[in-house]
Amino acid sequence: MQIPRPEHPKPQFQRSSWKNLNGQWAFEIDNGRSGLARGLAEADAVLSGTITVPFCPESSLSGVGHKDFMYGVWYQRSVTLTEADCAGRVFLHFGAVDYECDVYVNGQHAGSHRGGYVSFRLEITGLVKPGDNVITVYARDDTRDPMIPRGKQCEQYHSVGCDYTRTTGIWQTVWLELTPMSYIRSLRCDGSPETGSVILTLDLQGQETLTVRASYEGVPMGEAAVEQACGQVRIPLQLAQTHLWEPGCGRLYDLELTFGQDRVESYFGLRSIRLDDRRFWLNGKPVFQRLVLDQGFYPDGIYTAPSDEALQRDIDLSMVLGFNGARLHEKVFEERFLYHCDRKGYLVWGEYPNWGADHTDPMVLYSILPEWVEAVNRDYNHPAIIGWCPFNETWDMHFRRQHDDLLRQIYRVTKAIDPGRPCIDTSGNYHVETDIYDTHDYEQDPAVFKANHDRIMTEGVLYDPVNFRPDAQGIRQQYEGGPVFVSEFGGIRWTGDVRAWDEQESWGYGEDVADLAAFQNRFRGLVDALLDNDRYLGFCYTQLTDIEQEQNGMYTYDRKSKFDPEWVRSVLSRQAAVEKE
Repeated sequence: MQIPRPEHPKPQFQRSSWKNLNGQWAFEIDNGRSGLARGLAEADAVLSGTITVPFCPESSLSGVGHKDFMYGVWYQRSVTLTEADCAGRVFLHFGAVDYECDVYVNGQHAGSHRGGYVSFRLEITGLVKPGDNVITVYARDDTRDPMIPRGKQCEQYHSVGCDYTRTTGIWQTVWLELTPMSYIRSLRCDGSPETGSVILTLDLQGQETLTVRASYEGVPMGEAAVEQACGQVRIPLQLAQTHLWEPGCGRLYDLELTFGQDRVESYFGLRSIRLDDRRFWLNGKPVFQRLVLDQGFYPDGIYTAPSDEALQRDIDLSMVLGFNGARLHEKVFEERFLYHCDRKGYLVWGEYPNWGADHTDPMVLYSILPEWVEAVNRDYNHPAIIGWCPFNETWDMHFRRQHDDLLRQIYRVTKAIDPGRPCIDTSGNYHVETDIYDTHDYEQDPAVFKANHDRIMTEGVLYDPVNFRPDAQGIRQQYEGGPVFVSEFGGIRWTGDVRAWDEQESWGYGEDVADLAAFQNRFRGLVDALLDNDRYLGFCYTQLTDIEQEQNGMYTYDRKSKFDPEWVRSVLSRQAAVEKE
């Protein structure tokens, strides 16, 4: 059987000594969570079914297609190792497992992980042997638990509104990695376009000679070495040439790292970002963020793209319309997607799937913060990520207001880890401490939309729809100056000849448009209002594709074009007011 998703899942930290474990695994649903008592963790246990990893059991690509709630699932497979494989260290990696899991190797507990969206690894050196080894994974999830962030996974049996089919268990690549006993743990890259240099911070296990080499399109750009390196090492590397990472031009430098017998391949990009009161600056030039909302769902794989080509295609579909980036919405996207964003010069915001977690309860900090820190650290080196947004639309719940200190603390931790990127505390509402004041506005009348948002230019007053809701209890958040971003708007429903998902009634924002001409007039009017506003640094249009019953995408759910790309591009790509000198 051909291995699904065979490509290396971590292009920014890649060794040649790895084994892809995707493909057929034994599988069993355990809604009673009794499998441990029934001996399913034992090496000789027999599970009742099979599944194709890395696709979740809800998906058709998994071969299971079980759409009901699953509170526990078990996976098992055997992997053969040689004497040479076992001579050094052996690590077991998981791209993502939703939500909490325990891992067993040859019947012995190897480790646990909590958090359904980020990558993790376990060292299993002392548990494996030459010959056959049995790997067992027990994953537990409860989409309706208020302490578990679920993103856009639906809490009801059927998908409804803007929530969609759930994902349980393994949903990204599983792989083994073999290293020498002394090895490179991690790498952090901080590039400086102004000086044409990069600072590399490496965490090392053991003591060996460390060598770093940078190149650009095969031409050497710089080299440095440290003898008897150990622990954390910081290496400034002057580059022979300066090539800037820019929108549409992902000029990447290659890195080769050697530490004794360990060899890692990586890359980095040189770019600078900063904000002023009304502009986003990239490499010293004002850039208007023409973003689209991308939720990362696929008809056959749910959370998991069916192929690496599908990941690239979503970026290309966006760029051909004239968008220069995306909000990666309510989901931590896989590293290969970010790699393609890096290559193509595609601006993205790194977000977190906070929906489902009760942010009025201070205890939810312990559910969100550890995983968010893992996500920020994992994706720190990607030049395509130009900002962080840990929360989206933090509405009051259960007759309680949001816990403001939850947002404040996560914002401050984010800035402590990464002071160089802007951070939006919560997209849409209610802001507590933020670098950018963003709003969501799904007003569908272009004239009303323009009049509301022009007020920031004519009166110095930001129109924030949250403060004008009929149920608003007075002004909850106050704009006091600084950069502004309309991070959700549009969402115009247009299905054409598309049948609604699963024969349910489809929906979009506002009243339906009568025909294609009416859609075009509304779309152009809304976009023009923001492009012509010299106080806004960008916008994000909802959304890239239809998803199940939500039919307001620029493309259908199976990525068929709804509109003439050249026409859309002509509307989106003209110069914005803030880009003018």
